[in-house]
This record gives sequence, C-alpha cells and structure tokens, in this order.
Amino acid sequence: MIDSSTMQKPKISVDSLNFFYGKSQALFKISMAMEAQQVTAFIGPSGCGKSTFLRTLNRMNDTIDRTYIEGTVMIDDQNIYAPDVDVVHLRKRVGMVFQKSNPFPKSIFENVAFGPRIHGIRNKSDLYSIVEKSLEQAGLWNEVKDRLNNNALGLSGGQQQRLCIARALAVGPEVLLMDEPASALDPRSTARIEDLIGDLKKNFTIIIVTHNMQQAARVSDYTAFFFEGELIEFGETKQIFTMPKQKKTEDYITGRFG
Repeated sequence: MIDSSTMQKPKISVDSLNFFYGKSQALFKISMAMEAQQVTAFIGPSGCGKSTFLRTLNRMNDTIDRTYIEGTVMIDDQNIYAPDVDVVHLRKRVGMVFQKSNPFPKSIFENVAFGPRIHGIRNKSDLYSIVEKSLEQAGLWNEVKDRLNNNALGLSGGQQQRLCIARALAVGPEVLLMDEPASALDPRSTARIEDLIGDLKKNFTIIIVTHNMQQAARVSDYTAFFFEGELIEFGETKQIFTMPKQKKTEDYITGRFG
C-alpha cells in the first residue's frame, strides 16, 4: 500500500469497504486514499472488481437491486453513504464517463446543457457559457462550435466520447470517474482522450478504469491493481510498473496471467 502520510489530504478516502451483490461478495476490505488533481488508474483482469469499485465512488451501484456495502467512502469530509446524503448532489460532484459513448439523441448543445437545466439553470446566456466552457475543456469546441444545433449522433465515435466528457463537466464536478473511456475508440481518438485526461487533471480529480496497462502507465499518477475483488497493490504508477512489491502484481504486469 502507498504511504498516505506522504500525500496531501486525500480527495477520496475509502476504509474497509466490502461490497455485495445479494449474498455474493464482490469487493473485500478495500482501503485506499486518492489525491486531488491526480489521475488514479484501476487495472486488473476482467471481473476483478475494478468497475464495481469505481461505481461505489458515486453510488451508481445503488441502481442495482439487492446490493449493499460495508465500510466508508469519504469525499473530503463527507461520508457519501451517510443516510442524509443527497445522491443527486453527490453525482453532480462526482461525474462519470462510461465505456461506450452514450450521447442523447438531441443536439450537441442540448446534450451539454442537459445537466445544468436539470439543476435549475434556465438563462440562455448562462447555458451558452457553460456549454462553450465544457466543450472547450473537452477539446471539442473548435470542431463543433458552428454546428451546435446538429444532432450529436452525427459525430464520430471519438467526438461523441468527448461530448460525453463535456456533458459530465457541465454540472461542475470535482471528481471525474472514467470507465474504460477509450476502449471502443481507434488509436487516434484514444490519443486525444489520453491528452485530454492530462489537461483535465489540472482542475479535476480523475479515476480511470482501464484494461490497457500501457494506457495506465501513460496517463496516471497512481495505479491500483485489483484481483478477485481485492486490492493487491496501490502506489505511484512508476513504482507499480517498475518495482511492484507484490508478486501477483508483477505477474499481471508482465503478462503471466490476465
């Protein structure tokens, strides 16, 4: 485990988290601290629990019947599983981008304005400013500024994924969760997403699930290796990839399994 005493106060702290799908336990005593304005990558073989764990960080698993957790997840000083937590507000603070781009069948503008409208912003000038800023942050503004009223489904795959990132940014999150955001994209679009992650971490805490270890090595500051629902090792990315402390981590990174 990484020595959290060397970190600034973490943005997210997880302590002894167990997660269950009904009677089946999927995560076992996960404890880790994630630093603000850093990129943390989750790696591990399929079915190891990394996406399940990612979804505990904004309570997306709440939408699945018969799931429950034990332990705590703190964002700053708030336990996000406390009974009085407003889950809608939580998901405003902790945005999410999924593996498959999922733009709404609406205009580019309305895709990005959707979240702010839900949260009560109605002024057209304010909405336009938010849309422009979000599209700029997602590296898409110059490509779409002259066709904001066009259907978002007419964009390329890579553009659609950046639009989904802009849509997540439009509500002003502090944390951005990304579940294999480039796995369905071509190499050029993947490179754009990776460059974008590097830009976004200046203002956001980013957590990314990826099957691509080279991608984890390129974009992340910290890496967590999961196996069979357990956190095997967590540390600075360079250390994880060059001097892993656990043999299982070394075996996975060197391709002996997974």
